[in-house]
Amino acid sequence: MTLPTWAARVDTLEVPSASMNRTLRAAVVLPEAYRKAKKQPFPVLYLLHGGTGSFRDWLTKVPDKTLLHRLADQYNLIIVTPDGDPTSYYYDSPLVKNSQFETFISKELLSKIDETYRTVRDKKGRIIAGLSMGGHGAMFIASRHPDLYAAAGSMSGVMNINTATWKVPADFAKSRSENFVKLLGPPKEGDAPYPGYTMVTLASQLKANNLPLIFDIGVDDFLIEGNRDLHRQLVENKTPHDYTERPGAHTWEYWENALPYQVLFFSKILKANGVTVL
Repeated sequence: MTLPTWAARVDTLEVPSASMNRTLRAAVVLPEAYRKAKKQPFPVLYLLHGGTGSFRDWLTKVPDKTLLHRLADQYNLIIVTPDGDPTSYYYDSPLVKNSQFETFISKELLSKIDETYRTVRDKKGRIIAGLSMGGHGAMFIASRHPDLYAAAGSMSGVMNINTATWKVPADFAKSRSENFVKLLGPPKEGDAPYPGYTMVTLASQLKANNLPLIFDIGVDDFLIEGNRDLHRQLVENKTPHDYTERPGAHTWEYWENALPYQVLFFSKILKANGVTVL
């Protein structure tokens, strides 16, 4: 009997952040083809973790621990999973100096990866996606930097940071609300208390940017209303996007199932951009 194998390798990279005056880490999954193709540049998927998570989550918490290795090998794709702190939501906080994660992800990390590996150093070969807090982060950062990414994706993303729209226990909602006050200041009145910082207020920006978008969520997920709201807005303003609701909840079993669909979507974009490695 032949046992299935995956050949991708994983590096752990130290990434200095001048904006936060500290060093963070990222895991980098390199496909087997990277070692063989000595001069070929490879496209990169930046894959963000969720709340209270870390850069190792996508490698250690998925039930199938080989998932990222197999996807990297299948699509000849470098996959980067950076640290985003437990509750940064990937903002540049105007109030917390050591929480500047929009700058870290879009500039400092990107530069470090391009300097360290043979990458496609152009938006045509860069994708950003994530789960939960990271789904918000991917969509938010792509909305602010459409010049850097070819597409963006979210799985079970926090599309509205108004915790009153989340189906969660009151103490959890309160702790996250207090976190947003710490990061962004006092909320404004209304259904979207932080305009410009939450995806349900950025539908017109997503339309203007015209980036390919994919987002999905489980039908039993506590964040489903925010995802449905953003989907409705994008349908109304005629922004092309791929939106799916599937059986499942806010779980690693759901994200393990969702990620291959997103990578397939991204692979078609990379192919159309002429940057896939054959």
